[in-house]
Amino acid sequence: MLDQVSLTPPDIRSRLEMRLGRRYARQRLGTEQEHEGQIFGGGINFLHIENWYSIHSLIKFALKTSRLYSRGVKNTADVRIRHHHIRHPLVPKAFRAFTILQVSDLHCDTSMLAIQRFREILPTLKYDLCVLTGDYRGRTYGPYEPTLVVLKQIRTELSGPVHAVLGNHDTVLMAPPMEEMGISMLLNESVVIERGVERIYLAGIDDAHFYRVDNIEKAASKIPYNAFSILLSHTPEVYQQAAHAGFSVMLSGHTHGGQICLPGGIAVKLNAVLPRRMGNGAWKYHSMLGYTSVGVGTSAVNVRFNCRPEVTLHHLEPVD
Repeated sequence: MLDQVSLTPPDIRSRLEMRLGRRYARQRLGTEQEHEGQIFGGGINFLHIENWYSIHSLIKFALKTSRLYSRGVKNTADVRIRHHHIRHPLVPKAFRAFTILQVSDLHCDTSMLAIQRFREILPTLKYDLCVLTGDYRGRTYGPYEPTLVVLKQIRTELSGPVHAVLGNHDTVLMAPPMEEMGISMLLNESVVIERGVERIYLAGIDDAHFYRVDNIEKAASKIPYNAFSILLSHTPEVYQQAAHAGFSVMLSGHTHGGQICLPGGIAVKLNAVLPRRMGNGAWKYHSMLGYTSVGVGTSAVNVRFNCRPEVTLHHLEPVD
């Protein structure tokens, strides 16, 4: 049997091994190449509609027949700015009004109208830190170079530090070039954010939805007990593990808020295994606060109904 990892270009493989360690790099890449593009089986849920392209065509045909398709495409450009206030007793006073820009589910190579509008509003946003919560590519496999071209353009327009995690649409091969363009990838890792002598902690896990390569314990291993900590996870489906690991906040995407929703924003399908209240916006589980972004781009079919795309500004507030 041919070693799938051997098909990776040597320079990329070498950079991955230097970044992740030889054993994990080979395991991660091998898992990806063995399972990418599956429709059934694997991951948290059994059916992966994002890989079922005949269904995508059927949905598109039905929308065109009902004369709704052009309206749905137009809706994809209606990107809004959402403000979310995170009030938590562990937020240090030095971080009062500290603002985090969350951008999720760009799907750069297939969501052109949304990307264009996002880049138009980006210069108007004021923030201290940007986090990207996964799904940069349109498809779940195949060429990723067009995605990197768009990401590089967006990175030049983002101010300050940028931290990111991979989503179920992303190949780990994207990690080294993303870091070269100034995006710090958190692959079951954490970083410290400092203001004076006070600190908060930001952690990120690898894809938990499809490839199941997340390791929350490793991501949290360097975070002190009772410190304010934020976990980036592309999918919110690991909310229970994150809460039990002691994270203060979890920021996610993946669900698109349903993307095609009934009036009132009621999702027809979330493509995630979790309570529906966690599929869009702010929520709480035990003592952990959570937020699920509906994302900028679209997946499967390039339309939105009753579910506007978004970027989110999270404002930290200590509880006095």
